[in-house]
Amino acid sequence: MITKFVQEALAEDVGRGDLYALVEESVASSAKIIAKSEGIVAGVEYINALAKLENITISWLKKDGEAFVFGEILATIEADSHSLLRCERTLLDMLLHASSIATLTRKYVDLIAPYGVKLLDTRKTRPHLRVFEKYATRTGGAVNHRMGLDDSLMIKDTHLKTIKNLKKYIVNARKKIPFTAKIEVEAENFMIAKEAMQAACDIVMCDNMSPEQIKEVVVYRNEKYPHILLEASGNISLQTIESYAATGVDAISSGALIHQANWIDLSMKLD
Repeated sequence: MITKFVQEALAEDVGRGDLYALVEESVASSAKIIAKSEGIVAGVEYINALAKLENITISWLKKDGEAFVFGEILATIEADSHSLLRCERTLLDMLLHASSIATLTRKYVDLIAPYGVKLLDTRKTRPHLRVFEKYATRTGGAVNHRMGLDDSLMIKDTHLKTIKNLKKYIVNARKKIPFTAKIEVEAENFMIAKEAMQAACDIVMCDNMSPEQIKEVVVYRNEKYPHILLEASGNISLQTIESYAATGVDAISSGALIHQANWIDLSMKLD
């Protein structure tokens, strides 16, 4: 899967061929990837796949998940000039995209680490980039939530509009979904959360609730259904995530890890 992704990414940029290579002969060359800002490295697996495809030798001075600061050299590269320059943009784009997501994710993870709460990503990914972007959040320290609709049964507010009896629906669902698949119900208030727990779901997502509202759900869960997991979600930011982590939930999910990640600054310099 990684190899195919890399091949398609390179083909998108190269098109029918690099016009530079029509003019100059190829020569042995080397380069460095240099950090022009601070961040977390992600994308090494994908860059290594590209290097293997294009006969490029890359030596990493930083690994996936490691922090870097301005001015640090992340990797050194050796290749013929045609290969190196043909791959430059694809290589940097993959490294920048993944590292930017990992960098923002690590900020969230560090904030909630003292509370023992897991950080989850979501399905709010760019089309055809889900595996790549979730790889980046995982590198930053998050735990992957569902990769797709087939991973677990998520009953969202839109689904609840079509379900007349939640308890009956969940009983029937247990007979049809895989034995290992969990059932999660999205709740926008205490009453829905209470109904979901009474219906024997596995996870309740407290969606767009305030920390105070979630604390009420946590108290009820702890007293009545301690085996059920609680997840907080909905417009949670770097400024507010600690208040949600302190409520007693088991996990916090955020699409912002991906769609709010601003690109960091990396460059490739030829020697």
